[in-house]
This record gives sequence, C-alpha cells and structure tokens, in this order.
Amino acid sequence: IIQMAQPENTVRNPMVPMNDMVMAQEPITANMLSQATPADQKQMLGERLYPIIQMAQPELAGKITGMLLEMDNGEILAMLDDPQHLNSKVNEAVAVLQAHQAKIAD
Repeated sequence: IIQMAQPENTVRNPMVPMNDMVMAQEPITANMLSQATPADQKQMLGERLYPIIQMAQPELAGKITGMLLEMDNGEILAMLDDPQHLNSKVNEAVAVLQAHQAKIAD
C-alpha cells in the first residue's frame, strides 16, 4: 500500500464556533502589542477581528476587517472588549460598503 503524505493544515481562519473561539483565546493586551512590530500588531488584531466579523458578515468579513484595521490599535482593543462597540463599527462599515456599491451601480 502506498501512503500519500498528508498536506499540512494551512487554513489561517478555520470555522470554529464563536463560543469555543472566544474561550480559547486570551485577550490581546496593550503590553502584548507593544512587544510586536507594527505589522505584527495589525496581524494579531486582524486574527482576532476576522472570525468575530465572519460570524455576522461572512461575505464581507475580509473587507470589513481591513477597514477596521485602519483604526488606531487602542480603539481596536476597546472594540474587542466591547461587543456592542464592535457591532456598531461593523454596521458602519457595511453601510459604507453598501453606499459604495450603490454608487458603482448608478
């Protein structure tokens, strides 16, 4: 019997139930971010934001995550601690994207 080598799992954002994901991740702190490069800081924040946003807006999660990552890191940390604030910003981003699509359609 010939066995094929199994490819390594390279999925960066696997679909995980939200409760499991939140419980499995320790919160990002300002101290943790201060020890990382600016690019790594955005990567760390994006990896926390994307799965949360994907739950609410699966088709737009990448775009919305990118939009939110343009914000100040302190504000992103605050959003990660306050689901209502995050939801409000996600809704704002969806409205901006919808307005942009409507403008393109005209």
